[in-house]
Amino acid sequence: MSLNPLVQSLKGGLIVSVQAYPGEPLRHPETMAQMARACELGGAAAIRCQGLSDIAAIKGRVEIPVIGLWKEGHEGVYITPTLRHALAVVNAGADVVALDATDRARPDGRTFAETVRSLRERTDALVMADCMTMDDIRRAVACGCDLVSTTLSHNKAAIDTTLDDGPDLPLLRQATTEFPGIAIICEGHVHTPADAKAAIDAGAWAVVSGTGITHPTSITSWFKAAIES
Repeated sequence: MSLNPLVQSLKGGLIVSVQAYPGEPLRHPETMAQMARACELGGAAAIRCQGLSDIAAIKGRVEIPVIGLWKEGHEGVYITPTLRHALAVVNAGADVVALDATDRARPDGRTFAETVRSLRERTDALVMADCMTMDDIRRAVACGCDLVSTTLSHNKAAIDTTLDDGPDLPLLRQATTEFPGIAIICEGHVHTPADAKAAIDAGAWAVVSGTGITHPTSITSWFKAAIES
């Protein structure tokens, strides 16, 4: 199977997630665009970001691929939960659309497979499947997703993680063993360079890190906890 050039360009690379939570000081499209550009200068292979305004602002600032998503809500399927959200992400300028690949019920009643199929019929955007389990990964591969990620395996919000939480290497190893040649992405709790290296050594096509690079509130709290321990 021939791989899309964008997917090939990510191999062995670092994807940086540039996101701020509601109410935080950095939550502004221009700020996120500046952060994304700084990450690009540091060698990021791609940027992952959320929200239509942020996607548009970042796409206008960087030359590397933009992986976009639209979070709505905090429970169940909230990462690009419907086809409408996915199409809007594409229209905002994303090169890749990230969406929840679990089998949980979606607000519009479509299955994950139906969402991917409809998105393919209407756009040329690539699809990144955010998975929780090995069954999700199998489903994503069966649907022909371009990138398959361990994003949801911890079932825990990034803002709630600590420096000691690490990536789900067992799931990553199982996925890369079962699907050699598929772009399996390690995402979730990649907080340090050592975490990123461990993921690549475990077979990850590429690694996503967000909180450990672009969320200063968390990073500051980790330093504070260390010097007070």
